[in-house]
Amino acid sequence: MSRVGKLPIQIPQGVSISLDDSLLTVKGPKGTLSRRVPPLVEIELGQDAVQVKRKDDSRQGRSLHGLMRALVYNMVHGVSQGFVLGLEIQGTGYRADVQSNVLNLALGYSHPVNFVLPEGVTATVERQTVIRLEGIDRELLGQTAARIRAIRAVEPYKGKGVRYSNERVLRKVGKAGSKK
Repeated sequence: MSRVGKLPIQIPQGVSISLDDSLLTVKGPKGTLSRRVPPLVEIELGQDAVQVKRKDDSRQGRSLHGLMRALVYNMVHGVSQGFVLGLEIQGTGYRADVQSNVLNLALGYSHPVNFVLPEGVTATVERQTVIRLEGIDRELLGQTAARIRAIRAVEPYKGKGVRYSNERVLRKVGKAGSKK
């Protein structure tokens, strides 16, 4: 039995969950999220909690049990409180600016990079080098942060580039001088 999958999900005040056929919809004060439920997993809706159960003990059913519970929990948490991810920019002349839904990045290229934020993700820039991404869909938020980071990933010698705020970069030692 999945240790994660068997835990019930508490429904906070102001959040409603509905299940139509195999479409799970979660509505809350921050927005609405929907997701298809796989046929090997069933969801039981209670008054103040949601329980995810598997229909059979197959390998795929066991693997989807904990996954679906985590996805439903992220949906409930997202529509009630939302998610926040931080990115930091390090490097001389590297900076960011946001205008409506476009993130303008100067990352050492010969041209500025204009990154269009997807629907449901908002960005704020603090001190030109700290980007704060907010949204209700954790999956979309993480994918957006990964795409921004991939524009100029951190290089290991000087540590220049875009990194997550909690990321630890292992620095490499530079080339050693020759002895003659």
